[in-house]
Amino acid sequence: MSKSALVLLVMTLLSVAALWLAPALDAELRLLLKLTGAVSAVLCTLALMAGRRIKFDPILR
Repeated sequence: MSKSALVLLVMTLLSVAALWLAPALDAELRLLLKLTGAVSAVLCTLALMAGRRIKFDPILR
C-alpha cells in the first residue's frame, strides 16, 4: 500500500469515526465530514488501483 493510499484511508476512517462518535453535530459539519469521507475514500481507491498498476510488471521477474 502506498503512502498516499494509507493517508487517505486514515482520513476516511477518522471522518467516519467522527460522524459516529459525535451524532449531535451541526448539519454543516456533518455534511463536511460526509464529503471528506466520500472524497478521501474515492481517492484512496484510485491510489490503490494506480499503485497496483505501476508495481505489477511480470517482465521484470
